[in-house]
Amino acid sequence: KTKKFRDMDFIKELESELVESNNLPEFGSGDTITVSYKIKEGNKERIQQFQGVVLQRKGSGVTETFTIRKMSGNVGVER
Repeated sequence: KTKKFRDMDFIKELESELVESNNLPEFGSGDTITVSYKIKEGNKERIQQFQGVVLQRKGSGVTETFTIRKMSGNVGVER
């Protein structure tokens, strides 16, 4: 194997050992989901929910991201 592929195998192996497995439900573009996230304000923490439609998913594994959009009044908010 080339050095590049050996490095990629090492990274995947390391990810599988260190990262907790997520038991997230399957979802894709067009689905409506609710995401809970922590907000830190000074020394206080709270959990806020954001419900919207999934626009896109990018990446794979631990680096996967997704974008959801909701309408707040007449303004679209993406997160």
